Amino acid sequence: MAAIEIAGIDHVVIRAAKPDATVAFYRDVLGCTVERTLDIGLIQLRAGASLIDVVPVDSTLGRAGGPASTGGRNMDHFCLKVAKFDEAAIREHLAAHGIAAGETARRYGADGFGPSIYLSDPEGNTVELKG
Repeated sequence: MAAIEIAGIDHVVIRAAKPDATVAFYRDVLGCTVERTLDIGLIQLRAGASLIDVVPVDSTLGRAGGPASTGGRNMDHFCLKVAKFDEAAIREHLAAHGIAAGETARRYGADGFGPSIYLSDPEGNTVELKG
């Protein structure tokens, strides 16, 4: 057995210039729940067994990371495992929220090959929804 054995994603941190829109996207569109909010500038959303941390760039914690991005990206994408991948239902739900989604493709992930859809959050981060 290896000294370090990764079990999955614990959390990702998004530095957000539009924190309200970003939290609303993960909460209202993707169904995450706000788990806690800290005064230092951290909103933690529950995403299954993982967390998505949203840090407003103008908060105490956010300022420690430097200025907001002016168009560059610090992450290619992250992938959220979807328990029941019903493409039609997912697309209908995203469309109801005005979210454009890419084509469904068979891609490889932690559980092998399966269907996935790419979309963007309000900060321009690419999110992969994977079955």
